[in-house]
Amino acid sequence: MGTIYEIAEIAGVSPTTVSKVINNYPDVSDKTRAKIQKILSEKKFFPNAQAQFLSTKKTWTLGIVYFENLGVGLNHSFFSGVIEAFKNQADKQGYSLLFGSKNDRLKNDTFLEYFKYRCVDGIAIICTDPKDKETLELIESDFPIVVIDLINKNTSTVTSDNFEGCYLAVKYLYDLGHRKIAHITGANKLDNWPSIIRRKGYEKAMKKFNLEILDGYIADGVNFDVSGGYSAMKGLLKLKEIPTAVFASADKIAIGAIDALKEEGLSVPDDISIIGYDDIELARYITPKLTTIRQDRKEIGKTAVDLLVKQINEKAKLKINKIIPVQLMERESCKRINLVEINKK
Repeated sequence: MGTIYEIAEIAGVSPTTVSKVINNYPDVSDKTRAKIQKILSEKKFFPNAQAQFLSTKKTWTLGIVYFENLGVGLNHSFFSGVIEAFKNQADKQGYSLLFGSKNDRLKNDTFLEYFKYRCVDGIAIICTDPKDKETLELIESDFPIVVIDLINKNTSTVTSDNFEGCYLAVKYLYDLGHRKIAHITGANKLDNWPSIIRRKGYEKAMKKFNLEILDGYIADGVNFDVSGGYSAMKGLLKLKEIPTAVFASADKIAIGAIDALKEEGLSVPDDISIIGYDDIELARYITPKLTTIRQDRKEIGKTAVDLLVKQINEKAKLKINKIIPVQLMERESCKRINLVEINKK
């Protein structure tokens, strides 16, 4: 296999230069890098973790931990997509991932204790609760930190442009002639940040277009799931003034709302238009195909890794809040209506 010193001798460079190539340092010429990489490949050189730590003072490991209070977990396609993108970018940067664990064998009671034991270089936190105690403990630690899907001024964060997404949704429905626009929230918990911020975004957009939010027009989505959208839509259909359009805080909620409408013998979009949020894969395949606001999962995951690595390389905890653009995905679940139809409603 050869040692780093043997590789350096064959390449005619110093062991330090070989180490820089192995650990992806930028200050090596392309020609020298290619030469060393060729020799490394020919000699089937694979540095062990201990040797890498001694040469770089890094474990080349990023911790990742997931906090949410709804019981949805990683089954949600948005979060699984973000983590997949995070993993891919970490691979490109030369890092492995370690998921947080409260380990009986190690007797660690917190994720911070676990990550200290594992000596990770930085930690990514996926969190929906701005007051979560373990999240705050990690933020206050010495580790480089990035929080995903939450804004916190005391650390680096990555989130979608939720206010712009809500504006795009309401504007799209407004431009189609809708004036009675309801909103199904993501969760009934008061500490769920995405749900809170999207409700505020809806309210802000409605105000911008001088649209009244009638009593009952903000319905409880319960848990960002199909069942929550289904029950919320059933409630909206009992109102004296039934909305002509509904903006759901998540695609799974929108799917539940569509199921409820079909069960009542109503059509989407002929009777009520529905727009979602997330652009999960299923949104393209349900009937009708769901118009929605797309969150860029790949860019969120990539940006989170880049922010972590920047802090690790600079040996500094940075407070950078990155907001990733969103996009309206126009499909089949919304319909243009005219003033006569509005008055009928």
